[in-house]
Amino acid sequence: MLVRVPHAQPLIPGRLVDRYDRFIAEIELDSGARVRAHCVNPGRMEGQVRPGARAWLTKAPPASKRKLRYTWELVEEDGIIVGANTVAPNRVVAELLAARVLPGLRRFRGLRREVAYGERSRVDFVLDGATPHYIEVKNTHLRYPDARGYFPDSVSARATHHLEALSEVVASGAKATVLFTTQRPDVRAIRPSILHDPEFAAAARAAHAEGVRFRAVTIRPTLAAFEVLREIPVDLKIYETDEHERWRAEKLPWSGWRRDPRRRPS
Repeated sequence: MLVRVPHAQPLIPGRLVDRYDRFIAEIELDSGARVRAHCVNPGRMEGQVRPGARAWLTKAPPASKRKLRYTWELVEEDGIIVGANTVAPNRVVAELLAARVLPGLRRFRGLRREVAYGERSRVDFVLDGATPHYIEVKNTHLRYPDARGYFPDSVSARATHHLEALSEVVASGAKATVLFTTQRPDVRAIRPSILHDPEFAAAARAAHAEGVRFRAVTIRPTLAAFEVLREIPVDLKIYETDEHERWRAEKLPWSGWRRDPRRRPS
């Protein structure tokens, strides 16, 4: 294990009822209460929107003015606990970088977060040193039967723009790394998803050719902490997607979201 990051707040267990309007998850707590939680993941969450699936939430502090008082953190898929919060990996990666355990990312004088750069871009981390090193974190939860994780799970023009901006950073003399995280322990490698976003996959290959580095780590979520287990390969090669079409279709019934029944018609 590379690093262990305890959860910032206690987890509250329950079961998923449904997902509405992308950002709302309805959960029945083990206490019997039914609550609505913020679903931080903007993607389709292929295979994870299963009514009755075990789910875990955190509660907002009493002083918070948030309308949704809970956040959906973890979900169980096929007997494995998977991270549902796509923001959580940034906190984990901050601890991972601070621990200086990844080769090539150990020597730096300072660590900055959420740094504006380029045109309309903001990078997750910058390692300050003789040569600044820009690090963009991309999270994936999607695993197919080939034991590979895929990013993204829907078209992401924003992610493609990030790759183009990182290429410009490298051209200016800095270093840049895309660090994929997969919030499940059963992934052996990461691939850009040609099926879900061919433009992103092509941009990844182009960025790599221009000097942007691609790396990945597996994170095992437990009910106590996030455990960063190991570094795994990133495979940027072109591949056929016939099998992936079938795998996606199998997950389709347990993906996406429905319109909120409480919402009044416009």
